[in-house]
Amino acid sequence: MDATIPTREAGETREVGETRETGEVGEAEPAHRTRGPLRTSRPPRTRGPLRTTEAEAAEADTTGPAQTTEPAQTARTTGPAQTAPPRPGRSPALSSGAARAAARVGAFAVCQAALMVGAGLLLTGPARGLWPVTAEVAAVEALEDARTGTLDALSTVVSALGDTTTVVGLTFLVCLALVLAPRLPRWREAVFLATAVSLQAAVFVLITACVDRTRPDVERLDASPPTSSYTSGHTGAATALYAGLAVLVLSRVRAPWRKPVAALLLLVPLLVGLARLYRGMHHPTDVAGGLANGALSLFVVGRAVLDGHTWAARPPADAVDIAVDAAARRSAPARKHATVIVNPTVTDTATRERLRLVLAQHGYGDAPFVETTAQDPGGGRTAEALRAGAELVVVCGGDGTVRAVADALAGTGVPLVLVPCGTGNLLVRNLDLPLSPAEALAAGLTGEPRALDLGRIEGDGFPAVHFTAMAGAGLDAAMLEATSDRAKSVLGWPAYVLAGVKGLRAPRMRLTVRLDGGPELHRTARMVLVANVGAVQAGAAPVPAARPDDGVLDLAVFDPRGAGGWLRAAGVLLGGGRGAGEGRAVEFHTFRRAELSFTRPQPREVDGDPVGPGLRLAAEVRPGALTVMLPARER
Repeated sequence: MDATIPTREAGETREVGETRETGEVGEAEPAHRTRGPLRTSRPPRTRGPLRTTEAEAAEADTTGPAQTTEPAQTARTTGPAQTAPPRPGRSPALSSGAARAAARVGAFAVCQAALMVGAGLLLTGPARGLWPVTAEVAAVEALEDARTGTLDALSTVVSALGDTTTVVGLTFLVCLALVLAPRLPRWREAVFLATAVSLQAAVFVLITACVDRTRPDVERLDASPPTSSYTSGHTGAATALYAGLAVLVLSRVRAPWRKPVAALLLLVPLLVGLARLYRGMHHPTDVAGGLANGALSLFVVGRAVLDGHTWAARPPADAVDIAVDAAARRSAPARKHATVIVNPTVTDTATRERLRLVLAQHGYGDAPFVETTAQDPGGGRTAEALRAGAELVVVCGGDGTVRAVADALAGTGVPLVLVPCGTGNLLVRNLDLPLSPAEALAAGLTGEPRALDLGRIEGDGFPAVHFTAMAGAGLDAAMLEATSDRAKSVLGWPAYVLAGVKGLRAPRMRLTVRLDGGPELHRTARMVLVANVGAVQAGAAPVPAARPDDGVLDLAVFDPRGAGGWLRAAGVLLGGGRGAGEGRAVEFHTFRRAELSFTRPQPREVDGDPVGPGLRLAAEVRPGALTVMLPARER
């Protein structure tokens, strides 16, 4: 019969051991861990105080960048005086381009509307008896004579591509995908597309209110809307959407198929316009007006929003100087030597520019940016920075980069600032830090040092390493192994879900678990997680009670059987862990040290990085081993 260890229930208080840092891993003194009801969501920002290290307690006035202050420096006298930032993370350098770009969009939108209305009034007034306006009736009648059942059906489908419902729905879905799917949210591209479609619609409504033009005197295949024939709303909307997508494909995609795809997208508005003519809904000049309205909307918004264009809201050339001046004009904390560790595959140029400005604003304008490589994901760079005297480390990357940097910082007391730039960003999410890189950096630089736990894990085939979020074996590790970098880049975190569905067919594992030197537990499972934090992407919390500051790690054993088992497992997670236990779909334990042995090799992962299949994992907690800069606690 299997030996058992009581699992944690809602509201239960359980005594466990807590390993405290003494210079050697494994030395420990007793401690107590008291928990209230298991959480059903991520911990709120106001959760209890995190521990500080003894060194921090002894040097409370000098430890972190937010601890001490010095008199304000004399402002520079060269050039015009700059206004001090209204709040951390903002400065004249960061905001000077946006207002100018918005003003230009508004001004040119007025000019666009005036141009389109003027052209419509010209067509319905002085130019009404001139060629080519006089030839439009014959052209529409010729298309009416050419109608067939097949062409009627085809034109119905093509015309629907420019319908209001279709355009609004596709615009919403594409913008949502641009924000959620890529590893780096494409906010600028999403704003470009949504604003261009909206501007086209606004100008169209203004045109129809000012220009009254009757529709062609032919049999119409669609019900006549109450708007004027000029301009073609279907054609204008299709131009803004599909030509806008073509612009994004040509400017943001480097694959060889980008030009054929862009050509097909550019063809859609022309086909929609032709379909509207065929169905007797517009004159040719109405369609031309729709094309012009959509194209002008793309031009006006694109010049203001997309990178590399004249009106784009880019920081001025002297933005760093502006930020330095702003920082020098107000009281500032004592500065330490800082180093920024950057993963170049997930931190683009625009993000780096913003981060440099925030650093300069807070007095770290000379902080070097050091890039990680495939051979050195961050640990070696961090060790070099420590040897060079770094007293503050900023990490810009995903979970793997954070893990590598934290591994090098473990036990040093050097504070770490977290800047989320990856797909998961699990530690950042569980600490309730901003997901915007610039905002997260500002929050860290103005925060205070807190001690967080690290997990230390080893197994056959890989050396002992630290982890900040989660490690595991089984389904989750197989899912990570099956997700390519390309899929993560294109789809973002949903790529993991797709890979996980494929892994459901894999057989369950058999394993033996030993917790804190206790008796062996024999289990079957789909996956096991060793967690320092509880929540993952999309608000899911597979280990609801795990906290990065409680002195222990959490073990979750998932063994759902059939569709009903998965539903029960989901119910346990949604219920904050209630309903978990031995023999059920989910089982939770806490521990200081755990040893897991598998009957056959299982895929394994550490903080989202596969470490290869193996037969063993051993994990232990290192309480307070990592110092992280977090926003000051509310008092």
